[in-house]
Amino acid sequence: MIFVFRVVVILIAVLAANVNAQETRLLIPDRTLDIIQDSGFLNVGMYKDFPPYSYEENGEAKGVDAELGRRIADALGVEFRAYWIIPDENLGDDLRNHIWRGHYLAKTRVADIMMRVPYDSVFKYMRDSTGEMINEQVVFVAPYQQEYWQVVFDEEVLGEVNTVAKFQYNPVGVEIDTLPATYLTSAFGGRMRDQVNHYMTIGRAFEAMAEGEVTAVMGMRAELEHYTKGFSDRPFVPASNGFPGITKQSWDVGIAVRHLHRALGYSVEAVVDRMVRNGEMAELYEQHGLSYGRPAYYDVILGPEEAE
Repeated sequence: MIFVFRVVVILIAVLAANVNAQETRLLIPDRTLDIIQDSGFLNVGMYKDFPPYSYEENGEAKGVDAELGRRIADALGVEFRAYWIIPDENLGDDLRNHIWRGHYLAKTRVADIMMRVPYDSVFKYMRDSTGEMINEQVVFVAPYQQEYWQVVFDEEVLGEVNTVAKFQYNPVGVEIDTLPATYLTSAFGGRMRDQVNHYMTIGRAFEAMAEGEVTAVMGMRAELEHYTKGFSDRPFVPASNGFPGITKQSWDVGIAVRHLHRALGYSVEAVVDRMVRNGEMAELYEQHGLSYGRPAYYDVILGPEEAE
């Protein structure tokens, strides 16, 4: 009798868990392409306070990613709506919270598309310790930019920077918990570690360079270009050095959609592909005062001559 009671209790618990799981799934709106067009708007997921890519100014979404999101929405015949993302511990968490499962604080709302994700086959097919694909709930589409790591330095102090070895003896600023922070503290046997100063943002690192705390800043090229414009009266210039031993010097940036919404992904990809091929994407970056790097993806599918 006790055994039967225990079995019944276990069955009830399993059924309750299944019901709860089903209810949780039902909370996530199934916003397919047809539903998005019927609703009249597109939720465009973008990182908050991340100039020059995406940020808010007087209640309006600004930045190159926001403008690209607007053009995608226009092409789909719907209204653009900014969906702001505050980064979690890693990109996998961000994709889970904002593309396919929903954040535990707001499970009823997710982004329809998410900007500025790596368009990278290694990341796409990453597996956990059990062999399960980590990002199987997400599809990566529409590579629209190639991003680079770069250094901007105070020319008045350093003269030139043609090798990172310069920072064995000169302080350099980085954003905390980023690849540049890891790279500069570990490269060359850690010989630059004591010269690396960590800041909460690239903007704060530039302020530190203006104040003489550091002589250079390492970050993403577009971010460095954006903040350099804010210090146009200072001799802050881009360096020509490379980064020996870094994991990736450059990478393609694309868009993420939920794996069930492939029709949406194809439509977004068509818009972005047209913009890259006809030069509209390069013009968009130029309008924001940024250098444009065509994704390496196009070098592969078009060949070097047509990609130029």
